[in-house]
Amino acid sequence: MNIQALYVYPIAVGDPPLLNAGGLHAPYALRLIVELVSDDGISGFGEVPGHFKTRAALEAVRPVVEGASPFHLNDILNRIAAHLDVEDNRGDRPWDSRQAVHVRSAIEVALLDLQGRMLGRPVHELLGGKVRDRVEFSAYLFYKYEGAGGELGFHTKSGLTGWAQARQAAALDPDGIVAQARAMCDEYGFKSIKLKGGAFPPDEEAAAIHAMRAAFGPGTPLRLDPNAIWTVETAIRIGRDLEGVLEYYEDPVRGQEAMAEVRQALDIPMATNMCTTSFGDLPGSVALGSEDVILSDHHFWGGLRPSQDLAAFCRVFGRGLSMHSNSHVGISLAAMTQLGATIPNLTYACDTHYPWQEDEVVAGGQIHFDDGCVEVSDEPGLGVEVDRDELARLQAQYEACGLTHRDDEVEMQKVEPGWKFAATRY
Repeated sequence: MNIQALYVYPIAVGDPPLLNAGGLHAPYALRLIVELVSDDGISGFGEVPGHFKTRAALEAVRPVVEGASPFHLNDILNRIAAHLDVEDNRGDRPWDSRQAVHVRSAIEVALLDLQGRMLGRPVHELLGGKVRDRVEFSAYLFYKYEGAGGELGFHTKSGLTGWAQARQAAALDPDGIVAQARAMCDEYGFKSIKLKGGAFPPDEEAAAIHAMRAAFGPGTPLRLDPNAIWTVETAIRIGRDLEGVLEYYEDPVRGQEAMAEVRQALDIPMATNMCTTSFGDLPGSVALGSEDVILSDHHFWGGLRPSQDLAAFCRVFGRGLSMHSNSHVGISLAAMTQLGATIPNLTYACDTHYPWQEDEVVAGGQIHFDDGCVEVSDEPGLGVEVDRDELARLQAQYEACGLTHRDDEVEMQKVEPGWKFAATRY
């Protein structure tokens, strides 16, 4: 029983105009859906960010994957590594630009999904079995302009209430952020809240954190992520103002050395998805003490099994563990949930952008959150089925939107002509 075919489907899903240190989200977020089909007609799926270079790299490994046994995962991934000829540089933007880890992740997840479907077992059992039945997620807030993305662009609908209204409303000040937080937590039941910073002067973002503390009380954990755009001096000054308020302080500065300096100056756990992002970074993490919490992301660490390896490192070296997110649909959320079910030391609620997306490729529509959690599926593979009609629609949406990769700077320049990304801004 071998892999007969590898297919790569680029899709575009509507994305609201969310602000971040890198600029502004475009009306569409791009994803790549990978399908592996066995010679007896069973399919397994993976999902990764949708850069055109990653698409080309996935297409390039087709000869390595097709014809192989889906159970020879180690051999396939080793041959992919030898076959790929791509630069694997994360870059200095808030999002991760590496291609090789995206390819490995997409193929690994699709292989595990395929194996699970062949065996009639869920992916979490292929990873050693679950230690929890529900995986907890956190609200993920953004400063944003009016609009819900996609064909709506910057325009909003009238007559909406609750999260549907908040998803389209502008949120440019503390009151707007609090309103967004209330609507998202009411809709999904999230118990902790993260604010994506780096968009406005640091004191304004600190004011939004204080406003949420006043609105939600000390029992709701709060997180702030300026995406490494602050100086060490700014990060320490703002951090002192937020001591006793933040659950953790995520990447206020760039690089392990700077993170370690801020960590030494403050009594707040430091978290990262930007300074410790690969296994090659782990020795520096230990030597410098650059963070207290690592935000794993199977898309950027090479898959589900490498993410379990990262969890083992965190256990040994006393790091907390959570999960990073980018704009995604249900295949990625299902993979995150299957992985999260298997990690004993998943010590913090996971990030997810999922409430911001409405388009979906999984059958039955969006995956349900109950009290801020997703139930771990015991169905074969990832536990989700792909809606072929929706997949085709989102492929057509990709072709029509004209985007080939993420570039928040270009989108921001449509609002503020001449705006340029700066690795350190405040």
